[in-house]
Amino acid sequence: MAADLTVIGAGLAGTEAAWQAARLGVRVDLYEMRPQRMTPAHQSDHLAELVCSNSLRGGGLHNAVGLLKEELRRCDSLFMATADRHAVPAGGALAVDREGFANSITKSIEEHPLISLQRGEVTEIPSGPVIIASGPLTSDRLAAEIARLTGAQHLYFYDAIAPIVETDSIDYKKVYAASRYGKGGADYLNCPFTEGEYHAFVAALCSGDKVQPHDFEKVIHFEGCMPIEEMAERGPLTLAFGPMKPVGLPDPKTGRTPFAVVQLRQENRHASLHNLVGFQTKLTYGEQQRIFRTIPGLEQARFARLGSMHRNTFINAPACLTPNLQLKSAQHIFFAGQITGVEGYVESAACGFLAGLFAGWQVTGTELSRPPATTALGALLDFLSTAPEKGFQPMNVTYGLFPPLDKRLRKRRERREALAERALVDLASWQANLPLQIT
Repeated sequence: MAADLTVIGAGLAGTEAAWQAARLGVRVDLYEMRPQRMTPAHQSDHLAELVCSNSLRGGGLHNAVGLLKEELRRCDSLFMATADRHAVPAGGALAVDREGFANSITKSIEEHPLISLQRGEVTEIPSGPVIIASGPLTSDRLAAEIARLTGAQHLYFYDAIAPIVETDSIDYKKVYAASRYGKGGADYLNCPFTEGEYHAFVAALCSGDKVQPHDFEKVIHFEGCMPIEEMAERGPLTLAFGPMKPVGLPDPKTGRTPFAVVQLRQENRHASLHNLVGFQTKLTYGEQQRIFRTIPGLEQARFARLGSMHRNTFINAPACLTPNLQLKSAQHIFFAGQITGVEGYVESAACGFLAGLFAGWQVTGTELSRPPATTALGALLDFLSTAPEKGFQPMNVTYGLFPPLDKRLRKRRERREALAERALVDLASWQANLPLQIT
């Protein structure tokens, strides 16, 4: 019997998408190119293989990824149920036995009566309803087909990610708001450096420990996304004439132009996150926190995301996708997982969960129903549809993506607990009013 839906890619996003669509009574063909064609990262032909780490990060609700996992549990996610069964001791984090986890996911998919597992590479997008969940190591031929659908300018093959700080951890006594030459309003926060501070910062960048990429993550660094520390190594004043250029940015407190500046750009519509402009980096996480906290105004910075550069394939989601993860130009095509611009195993599985529901509802002729933006699931969707198209970068789930609370709470932990409590209440309401109940 012909399938109602095709899912391309059987990683965390693809297996979760297929499982959720099948729970709606939809017949699914799930394609996995391994073992016919292996990737440089995978070692087996198991579905949902975790290739980098067995850790699925923090488990408490004070952490946004912990809330996301709890939401997936309450929604009967295959990913979360399997992870919990194969959990191993890891302190406050959720870690799994990788082999047992992948074996169990594979068995669940193979034994499902409505899912047909197909082994082989997909090089053309089918004409019927389809979810593309091909992951960060999408094959060249499939990537070319995705580029044709989305426009080559919207497809990226590596991450050049700058750090993001939580806005309320910035010292506003030391930074000032301004745009270069006053154009466009005071759209940036500027961290001013004296000459001595600048040279000490450059020296720290040059001597900092760097992450060595895997062989399959080797990238050519184009001039537009050169790691900040590699730029610093070109000469002591390179940054002062590049991303830290102070020209046109006089400090209103002194009336003088600083020797150099680091600019912070608002990252989300709630203005709760700011991006370090031009600061993509290969420094280790520990070095990033140490060195970037020497930036004036960021001494107490809390990082919602640290910088990185690694091999990835992802699309410019705000430019290409509807809020329901459909391709704007062809709404029978859905995207799921890291290829949409979410970062991390849990976020990829969550994206697959949502795409499976959305595609399943489309196949069954049911109205699509998005979880509210106050939930972790909804906040991820909201990020993918409302993030700035220009310079779009992948993102982990973080409480900075959530709409602010009606009541202001001073303590960070209390604020996060309140956000989690609100999320779970709103999730329950969403589940109770789904247009088609999952069986």
